[in-house]
Amino acid sequence: MQYLVSVIHDQSGLATPDEQAAIDVFNDRLQAEGHWVFAAGLASPSAATVIDNRGGEALFTDGPFLESKEYLIGFWIIEAPDLDVALKLAAEGSKACNRKVEVRPILDE
Repeated sequence: MQYLVSVIHDQSGLATPDEQAAIDVFNDRLQAEGHWVFAAGLASPSAATVIDNRGGEALFTDGPFLESKEYLIGFWIIEAPDLDVALKLAAEGSKACNRKVEVRPILDE
């Protein structure tokens, strides 16, 4: 099963060199153990554009959808046999990036 591990933070800015080194080690481990699917960092919420095309015409709005102290700054998509393994890996990812994470199963079609 696949899981989304969202990295949550309350400050803009990139990882420190020590944090980036720990993230690289964690990423290498995910790949070596077959858990890696995909990962990426995200630009700050100020770079976001929200699009609402539920009406007759698409409405484009600059900035984040929600005003919040914390926001999504990156994510991993991992493969794990069950939630317990996904949570263990997410805890290690949280330690590596020095930020909170949220784990959510990706729904099967």
